[in-house]
Amino acid sequence: MRNGKAVHPQGRCPDRRLLLASWDEIAGEQFAGCSRPERIRWPRQDGPDETGGGFAPGLLTIACEGARALFLMHQEAELISRVNSFFGFRAISQIRIVQKAIHVPTRKPGARPLDAGEKSRLAGMLADVEDPRLREALERLGTGVIGRRPKSKQ
Repeated sequence: MRNGKAVHPQGRCPDRRLLLASWDEIAGEQFAGCSRPERIRWPRQDGPDETGGGFAPGLLTIACEGARALFLMHQEAELISRVNSFFGFRAISQIRIVQKAIHVPTRKPGARPLDAGEKSRLAGMLADVEDPRLREALERLGTGVIGRRPKSKQ
């Protein structure tokens, strides 16, 4: 424990705002619009656990609309895995689902499609990246960043 907050063994405290900001990607298309993370609660730790890190995974409370909660319950193990992958360590071990209306903020318009010159420039920047998953993630990021800029007139 540090300042009353559960802390990852390496000193990081998972932040609900990060989870909320990335929820659409974590939950997937099926649940992004009908659910949202409410809070993460970790058990109190008075001393180090058996791993010596003093950290125990917590409980993630998710608000979900109506009947979709049942489908979300069936995907619980997958969702726990996705959340833990997002944080990079075993941050949660359980999910509690509460049924309530979800207000999903209106989305900003997506990035415009890149033209051929922008695509080739981005491909050149990523040419040296060997890991295909990393390259794909960086390509999505680059497409979003370049696509939100106004198109330059040449």
